[in-house]
Amino acid sequence: MTPQQTAESLGIKFEKIAPGYLNLCIRSGNQLLSSGHVSDAKGKLGAGFTVEQGYAAAKNCAEKILRSAWQTHGTLDGLRVIKVLGCVNSTLDFTDQHLVINGASDLLHTIFGKDGDGYHARSALGFAQLPTGAAVEVEAIFEIKG
Repeated sequence: MTPQQTAESLGIKFEKIAPGYLNLCIRSGNQLLSSGHVSDAKGKLGAGFTVEQGYAAAKNCAEKILRSAWQTHGTLDGLRVIKVLGCVNSTLDFTDQHLVINGASDLLHTIFGKDGDGYHARSALGFAQLPTGAAVEVEAIFEIKG
């Protein structure tokens, strides 16, 4: 299956949306750069919000990024994931940000291939707070191949 078909088979819906205040994803040359996409889930890792909940929140962010990339490019086919930046709303003593952001990376690996176009560079950082109290915020850079 193609990346687009794989994403759709996972239940990710792709629908055109009206432009908002800012671009959720822009094209620059042969790259797509996403804005930060926050999770629907609110909370702070290390203060009652579990790694499992954070993982699901990071996956939710990646789904939103894929929708934005589709909105800009028209398909997920022909894309390579270059870089993922994951921001985790966490307490000072929480140190498992990388496990949380695996939620985004694992989804991208599933759709684009862990040993292929989904194999990406990544940073997972802890933050004292994120916009709207979101548990996770993720942004990504894609290469448009060809």
